[in-house]
Amino acid sequence: MRAHLFLTCPVLLFLGCSYLLPFLGIMQLSFTDPDPGLAQYSHVLSDPLTQGVIWRTLRICTIVTVVSVAAAYVITLLWVRGRPVVRSITELCIMIPFWISVLSRAFGWLSMLSNRGLLNTWLKDMGLIETSLQMTRNEFAVIVGMSHYLIPFAVFPLATAMRNVDERVLIAADGMGASRLRIFWQAFLPMTASGIIGATLLVFVFSIGFFVTPALLGGGQSVLIAELIYLWIFQIPQWGMAAAMSVILMIAVGGILVLLMRRYGEMAK
Repeated sequence: MRAHLFLTCPVLLFLGCSYLLPFLGIMQLSFTDPDPGLAQYSHVLSDPLTQGVIWRTLRICTIVTVVSVAAAYVITLLWVRGRPVVRSITELCIMIPFWISVLSRAFGWLSMLSNRGLLNTWLKDMGLIETSLQMTRNEFAVIVGMSHYLIPFAVFPLATAMRNVDERVLIAADGMGASRLRIFWQAFLPMTASGIIGATLLVFVFSIGFFVTPALLGGGQSVLIAELIYLWIFQIPQWGMAAAMSVILMIAVGGILVLLMRRYGEMAK
C-alpha cells in the first residue's frame, strides 16, 4: 500500500500543480474581474450572443461526434475483422493522420473546399455546377474538418471493444440460422456498445475545446466557445468573462465525463 502511494504521489502532485492550481486561479479571476461577485456568470448565462455560441458549440460537437463515431465504426470493422491486406491498408490510413498537424489538415481542407479549391474546380470541369459552391466559412466546413481530425481517436476504443467480442456468440447465432444483418444488430453491436460510449466520450470532449479548425474553416462565421474565449482574452480585454466561460465549460465537461464514464463502466462489466 505504501509503495503504491509512494508511486502515485508524484503523479498527483504534478497534476495538481499543472492543472488544479491554474484552474483555481481562473476560478478566482472569474469572481473578481472586473468587480467581485457573480456578474460575469450572470452575463455569460444571459447574454444572447454568448448563448448562441454555447448552443452552436453543442450542436456542432454533437454532429461531429455522431459523424466521427459512425465513420470510425466502419473503419474499425475493416481494421479488426477485414482480410489481412485490408487490415494493413486500413491501419496505415488510421496512423497517417497522426503524423500531420491539425494546422496542416485545416489548410488542406481550405484548399479542397474553397471557392477556387479542388472540389469546386472538379465539379465545374465535369459540368455539374456553374458557380462555385460555398463550402467554407460555414458550419459545414467546421464539421468536415473536425470530423476528419477526430475519427482516428474514435477508432481505438472501438477496436478494443471489437477485439473483446466473444466469437462463440456469433458462431452460435450463425448456427441457429440468423442472417448476417441480424447477427450484427442483435449480437455484435450490443457487445461493442462499451466501445461506442468510450469513443463518444473521447470525441465529444475533444471537440468542445477545438480552436484552430473552427477558426480557419469557419472564417469567423461559426464561432465556438474556445474561439470566443480567445477573443475575450486577446482582442476584447474581458478576462473575467473569459474565466467565467472557462469555468462553466470545465464544469459542463466534467459532468459529461462523469455520466459517460459511469455508463461506460456499466457497459464494460
